[in-house]
Amino acid sequence: MFVIIGYLVAIGCIFGGYIIHGGNIGVVLHALPIELMVIGGGAIGAFVVNNQPKVLKSTLKLLPSAFKGSKYTKARYLELMALLYDILQKARKDGLMSIEKDVETPQDSPIFQKYPKLASDHHVVEFTTDYLRMMVSGNLNAHEIEALMESEIDTHHSEAHAPVAAIARLAGGLPAFGIVAAVLGVVNTMGSVGQPPAVLGGMIGSALVGTFLGILLAYGIVEPLGGLLEQKVEDGSKELQCI
Repeated sequence: MFVIIGYLVAIGCIFGGYIIHGGNIGVVLHALPIELMVIGGGAIGAFVVNNQPKVLKSTLKLLPSAFKGSKYTKARYLELMALLYDILQKARKDGLMSIEKDVETPQDSPIFQKYPKLASDHHVVEFTTDYLRMMVSGNLNAHEIEALMESEIDTHHSEAHAPVAAIARLAGGLPAFGIVAAVLGVVNTMGSVGQPPAVLGGMIGSALVGTFLGILLAYGIVEPLGGLLEQKVEDGSKELQCI
């Protein structure tokens, strides 16, 4: 909801100020579909070339989360701390071997099923049970387990940031595609140099819409979206750090 409100405020103020200043919105709207095709189509094509298929899939999967509230609430963290407390309390009282069944089959564990939201999140369950399993086996000491956990968190962080970095690169390229659209408009205008000044003025105005649109899409739409998604990715890493 806040994302949509933010976009509406940004676009409304930009175009509203242009109209109040006496600008002819018809010129912008007339050129908008073609400029969007040039800039948007070129940017999407370059985005596909610039990223591996797994990054493209991750980006498409991540985008809807921008329009949803964060699942990492205070209540979720309290549940997580309670889950860890229950497991470690059982291990302290009855020994590490007592949690072996909970670790091996978390879907049947009374402790995990006590917290259904966390039990349904396979990232949390796998991350927790993998290292509890190492504790039960006793093959590694605490420092070695800690190092492995930090390494996995770093890997998860790097992989989760790949779509964010891809969106940032897209935002950086959009102004350049706006210039491309503007240059094409100028080339088209030069080919009609014999037309009356009023016609040429309209054509030049349409060409400049390309530069305007490229900058607007970059800094008013795509870059803020990338920043929001980066914050959401950071939230996921913090939960693993908590564990």
